[in-house]
Amino acid sequence: MTTFDWIVLFGTLFLIVAYGTWRTRTSRSINDYLRGGNQMSWFTIGVSVMATQASAITFLSAPGLGYESGLRFVQFYFGLPLALILVSAFIIPIYYRLKVYTAYQYLENRFDLNTRLLAAFLFLVQRGLAAGLTIFAPAIILSTLLGWNLNLTNLFVGILVIIYTVTGGSKAVSITQKLQMGIIMLGMTLAFVILILEIQDHTQLGTALNLAGSAGRMQILDFNFDLNERYTIWSGLTGGLFLALSYFGTDQSQVQRYLTGKSIRESRLGLMFNALLKIPMQLFILFTGVLVFIFYLYEKPPVFFNEVAVERLAQNGYRGEVEAIENAYHLNYEQLQKARADFEVALEEQGLKEQTLTRDEFLRKLEDDQEIRGDMKQLLVKADPNFKVKDTNYVFLTFVMDYLPAGVVGLIIALIFSAAMSSTSSELNALATTTSVDFYQRIFKREATEQQQLRASKWLTVFWGAVAISFALAAQLFDNLIEMVNVLGSLFYGTILGIFMVAFFMKRIGARAVFWSALVAETVVLVIHFGRVYQLPFFMKYQVEYLWYNVIGCALVVLVSLLLQSLNGKANTRH
Repeated sequence: MTTFDWIVLFGTLFLIVAYGTWRTRTSRSINDYLRGGNQMSWFTIGVSVMATQASAITFLSAPGLGYESGLRFVQFYFGLPLALILVSAFIIPIYYRLKVYTAYQYLENRFDLNTRLLAAFLFLVQRGLAAGLTIFAPAIILSTLLGWNLNLTNLFVGILVIIYTVTGGSKAVSITQKLQMGIIMLGMTLAFVILILEIQDHTQLGTALNLAGSAGRMQILDFNFDLNERYTIWSGLTGGLFLALSYFGTDQSQVQRYLTGKSIRESRLGLMFNALLKIPMQLFILFTGVLVFIFYLYEKPPVFFNEVAVERLAQNGYRGEVEAIENAYHLNYEQLQKARADFEVALEEQGLKEQTLTRDEFLRKLEDDQEIRGDMKQLLVKADPNFKVKDTNYVFLTFVMDYLPAGVVGLIIALIFSAAMSSTSSELNALATTTSVDFYQRIFKREATEQQQLRASKWLTVFWGAVAISFALAAQLFDNLIEMVNVLGSLFYGTILGIFMVAFFMKRIGARAVFWSALVAETVVLVIHFGRVYQLPFFMKYQVEYLWYNVIGCALVVLVSLLLQSLNGKANTRH
């Protein structure tokens, strides 16, 4: 990075923290701190909701997924617009009518304290871990590529977030997220435009997209109904729907964003903003990754995008094997260049038969490229059996560091930090609010004054910030960060959604039935997941991808509740 890049990076981060702290310096009441004084417009809500979901993981991993497998991951979001319509129609009016600070307050009114605390506890577990992951994700990538100290990078991101989140609470989170999203979209747009221009220096854009399509990178829809297939239109419309319903309807990090609205109308418009723009935004990010794939058809990429790991491998006694793999890779890349050039000529000048022959040769060379990359990954695992060989998280930043001009590099790094800060601040704010309202004020300090509540909320923000930083310091890199966050959510979201579905739509079911059904459902989901993790024979034979966890958890809560209630007799419900 140049001096100009460092100035852009730290100037941007300072601006975000200073702006958020200054704009919310007058927040004095608990309503201001936890619900932003209910003064937020639909646009602020919409951007805040989007920024909360679009963490740094999105901008690190999604382009890598686009590079590796194309646009199919966008199917994951197909259930989101319908979920937001349902949340707007049925859930938002209930929260506003009850004037709740957290989604889980409603559960005590509907069921009992135990059910409220169970749902709040499940939220705290999964969101507390996710907060650490959103700090850790950019820190480990940046520390690897730039040679920064990993622990200091984790601390730097965490402390920046804590400063303005503690100072201004929910209002600071929402206000800074508008600035952060502006920086994020500016950085991604610049990278996108530069990629287009670079590709057009080599070939026409239409020809380039034809190459990507032939390599399977332009496919969006997969109608294959297979529970083992991770991203299909069916998993997106069902598992994605249930995940989005739970995330936007019951996850406090999102509920708190739209509860800051001036009215129900403003909150609904904010969610509809996301319903319209989330899929196009995600498609744009994935397509940026596809453009990186096209770019590297003309400019040779590294054999393994985590180049630091390869250098370390060569220094630890494997230099001869590394050089052999790299020589084979360089030779194959030259052959790939010829196959790609022949295919381009056939596309522009020759008939269908020649196009088919040259395309097949092009695809064979791409397969050989993947095999050689696989050899390097096997060598890395041979040297360290615990090494995570998925390098998609490094793809986009490798391109940024190697090919973007001074200033833009600093802006992209600031983009990653901004996304990490925006998502983490929402999570810390929600964790502190849930702990304060659902545990501290409800159980330990029911007669607390407003100032005591405000002080407790600020200290709880610091506490959860410290927990997130501690988890980030102890974490290990997962294969793909954006998938890991969604897996983590899917382990708990189905159960939480099931509790709320029963609460909203099944008035005959009482507290005891829903409480025990939630415990059963969560146990089953965890058994399925860890059965796969530890490769137990039954679970490997009948594999279920993580998006279906949301459907299984929710369905089990509903069905077991119905069964238990029928056995128990008359419901003991509150209205």
